[in-house]
Amino acid sequence: MNSTPERSGDDSTAGQEVLVSLSRCDLADARSVFGVLGSAFDSDRDTDDEPEATSGPRPTVWVTTVDVSEPKAAAHPVTLTAPVTVDAQGGYWAVDRLREHLTGAFAVRVVGTAAGDQEQEAAPGEPLTRPRHPDSSPK
Repeated sequence: MNSTPERSGDDSTAGQEVLVSLSRCDLADARSVFGVLGSAFDSDRDTDDEPEATSGPRPTVWVTTVDVSEPKAAAHPVTLTAPVTVDAQGGYWAVDRLREHLTGAFAVRVVGTAAGDQEQEAAPGEPLTRPRHPDSSPK
């Protein structure tokens, strides 16, 4: 149970962090999405820490935690080779901010949510698809 208030007045990042998981995508697409996240938000990953290829019978899931309190840069359109599934777990405000930012780079489609106490999870599906161009309308 998460009893942390949204947007508290202290310097804590509680309520401002989003756990982002990527799955069902290839390595190049994972790097593209992590690149957009890394250029916009502080993260638990170093700037040169990119997703790496894995092998084996199990699906690969790449994970990072981002602090969405102060975006560093606007997102620019990015091309993906195929739809990417992004699970975003965090407070309502934080997940909404993450989604708004990703919309600058990708066509984002929310396919479901799972709510808990003070949390929102946008999951699972194919929310990131092709690049979103400034002259295109939301789908």
